[in-house]
Amino acid sequence: MEFIGTIWALLPAIIAIGLALATKEVYSSLFLGIVAAALLYSNFNILNATTEIFNVMISKTGSAWNVGILFFLVFLGAIVALMTRAGGSKAYGDWAIKRIKSKRGAMLSTMILGILIFVDDYFNCLTVGSVMRPVTDKFKISRAKLAYIIDSTAAPICIIAPISSWAAAVTGYTTGDGFNLFLQTIPINLYAWLTIIMVFIVCVFNFDFGPMKQHEECAEKGDLFYGRNDFEIIEEEKVSTKGRVMDLVLPVIFLIFSCITCMVYTGGFFDGVPFVQAFQECNASFGLVLGSFFTLVFMFILYIPRKIINFKDFFEALPVGFKMMVPVIMILVLAWTLGGFVSDNLQAGLFVSNFLKSSSISTAFLPPLLFLIATGLAFSTGTSWGTFGILIPIVTSVFLESDPMLVTSIAAVLAGAVCGDHISPISDTTIMASAGAQSNHIFHVTTQLPYALVVASACFVGYCIAGFTGSTILAFGGALVVLGIILFIIKKTNKINIHREGR
Repeated sequence: MEFIGTIWALLPAIIAIGLALATKEVYSSLFLGIVAAALLYSNFNILNATTEIFNVMISKTGSAWNVGILFFLVFLGAIVALMTRAGGSKAYGDWAIKRIKSKRGAMLSTMILGILIFVDDYFNCLTVGSVMRPVTDKFKISRAKLAYIIDSTAAPICIIAPISSWAAAVTGYTTGDGFNLFLQTIPINLYAWLTIIMVFIVCVFNFDFGPMKQHEECAEKGDLFYGRNDFEIIEEEKVSTKGRVMDLVLPVIFLIFSCITCMVYTGGFFDGVPFVQAFQECNASFGLVLGSFFTLVFMFILYIPRKIINFKDFFEALPVGFKMMVPVIMILVLAWTLGGFVSDNLQAGLFVSNFLKSSSISTAFLPPLLFLIATGLAFSTGTSWGTFGILIPIVTSVFLESDPMLVTSIAAVLAGAVCGDHISPISDTTIMASAGAQSNHIFHVTTQLPYALVVASACFVGYCIAGFTGSTILAFGGALVVLGIILFIIKKTNKINIHREGR
């Protein structure tokens, strides 16, 4: 039986995701999804399937991009461990608690920092998490809630930021003046904008529903982790009493500056390439590795001469940071392997491509349909960039460059890809958000899912309006109204449930 390039190609991802959500255990769920994919690919030849599992795992993990991400994770773990041991995180938390007076202020501060760090989603997740954890902990904000705020201001911000690694990726998949086309999609990238609005509502009104409400209730009682702390190792380390606020702030500022500088360096900026073009052509993975390494060097110079920590403590903190990132690295390796099987070996994209090309659908229905397909594909494969690579060339072949529906359809693809990436347990961005917040990964996924689906429902209606009217204003307005209606219904339902529980 032929499984490659058919709907069966999506089955392994469905198995892995379904098991993860049902069992709350991510490692075994991902591995069983990988086994299912290998069996399908090898036509159930057990020996070939076993061999192929490790072939794909080695090839995906050993790619230059992914190796760079692993190094970046290790370096970021070391940076966080050093800031903690030097007392910078504690000093910053003590300083911030005097100025941030409420839980609302802590959540809004996290959101604003997430918006400001728009260069790269991985960088965003880990940096915002390391800076804001001491503050959100003080105000008893659950780690799941922190992970949601981080995740919702990572990819959704990057996909509407002209200067980001995501803008560079999208530009690379388009034809002609790809950067100008990307700029035109920004106003009608409904999922990105509505997600930001949703986060703002959640932060300002402390609006919780679904599993998140239970996590927040536990956090109010002092259990920030909902009974499961996967990152205890860093909290057990000794902390210097000599640390100051600048021992966290200066490394973070230097990290941002050095990562941006190194990214444009890899794009040829210092060889005369214009800044925006250098960002479009940069090797973000390698740039982040260089930037984080230089930050470690900077921290050595900052801490050791001032005797904040001694030479021995500095280098003892490095493996502590690595150990902290081991769960994240394990999940990433398994997720990359499963995504490799689904995307490359079983060619799920070929199935989607053939389906779209064989469908005689009115162009008015294409934006909402593309949004759903992109969401499903990114959810199943765990990669939004891979979804861009599959669907954007199809869209550009359907519409002329002068057709206004081209921009709307590409925006729908971008929005759907970010949506699927946002809700997928095997998405590397979602995994990074869990790592940044030091939250259990499946707890993050299950608490975030209802919020993301509410936004996705409003976006679907918005793209229906865009397809039939061609109006960005009507589409955005319609999606916003639907979002408001859904949230109003949820709020009323919550009040009714609380009243019944009180009785």
